[in-house]
Amino acid sequence: MQMNNLVKKLILVSGMVASFSAAQAADITGAGATFPYPIYAKWAEAYKTATGNGLNYQSIGSGGGIKQIKAKTVDFGASDMPLKADELAAEGLTQFPAIIGGVVPVVNLDGVAAGKMKMTGDVLAGIYMGKITKWNAPEIVAINPGIKLPTEDITVVHRSDGSGTTFLWTDFLSKVNAEFKTAVGSSTAVKWPVGLGGKGNEGVAANVQRIKNSIGYVEYAYVKKNKMIYTMVKNADGQFVEPDDDTFKAAAGNADWSKAPGMFLVLTNQPGKTSWPVTGASFILMHKVQANPAEAKEVLKFFDWAFKNGGAMAADLDYVALPPSLIKQIQEGWKANIKDATGKSVW
Repeated sequence: MQMNNLVKKLILVSGMVASFSAAQAADITGAGATFPYPIYAKWAEAYKTATGNGLNYQSIGSGGGIKQIKAKTVDFGASDMPLKADELAAEGLTQFPAIIGGVVPVVNLDGVAAGKMKMTGDVLAGIYMGKITKWNAPEIVAINPGIKLPTEDITVVHRSDGSGTTFLWTDFLSKVNAEFKTAVGSSTAVKWPVGLGGKGNEGVAANVQRIKNSIGYVEYAYVKKNKMIYTMVKNADGQFVEPDDDTFKAAAGNADWSKAPGMFLVLTNQPGKTSWPVTGASFILMHKVQANPAEAKEVLKFFDWAFKNGGAMAADLDYVALPPSLIKQIQEGWKANIKDATGKSVW
């Protein structure tokens, strides 16, 4: 009888240990922006190898990520459009940047090589408002002497879902073109006057690749992955620049995060001769008061690991890793803002 009780206790303890181990090994969950998905996927794979812990990230667009974190259905949300301090406060959220990258115009035109065609913000705004409709329009020809442009109609491709990539794109176009700002505006989702939609960066890239004489906008990692034809863009200093990690770094280098309330900072149309004009940070959203502090700590451990070990992986995909001074500021924010129900810091 005593032996049977001992066996039962051992089985019970073994079951508790197994359950605890399973809980410890459970993946953290996140959802949102497609802009950083390539680097988050790469980080997650390396983190799993290094620690045994996984990340289940749903690449559903910034709008979806904001909705899911507000509904508390994921451990963190991801958005390329930062939330303003008053909205963060109203929802009990805090945010921090995780990676910096660039949004890039891509075209599908016969005889045009990557990086050879030029675009200005005004021309791009005209195309996306439906005012410039032909590839051989005078406005496009004037900045592209020597390039044989087709007489065909321009097929405009945009995002169909709520998207931080769209926010960065429309924010840039609104800054450089007053008519676009009034007619279309800047947001994760806008009422486009023309064009067809694609879901996620993946959907826009697929549509541009499929449709001749089209133009779209995607995060640069998708350009590289799919070998797409990208254009140069005129920046705030009047220079035509190509997208790459150096021009993204140049734009990010002018940012002063210490003066950004709630870390709200948009990096589009930054000054500098080599700055890429459609640069942006992608942000992580978390609740300030955590019902499951152990899970929240796992999220912070993942990003702490990525900040320390993921720089080379980011550079491989032409993202820009955060500078050490900004990482220190972020981690101070973790200590101050993310707490359990008793007010104890999670980090």
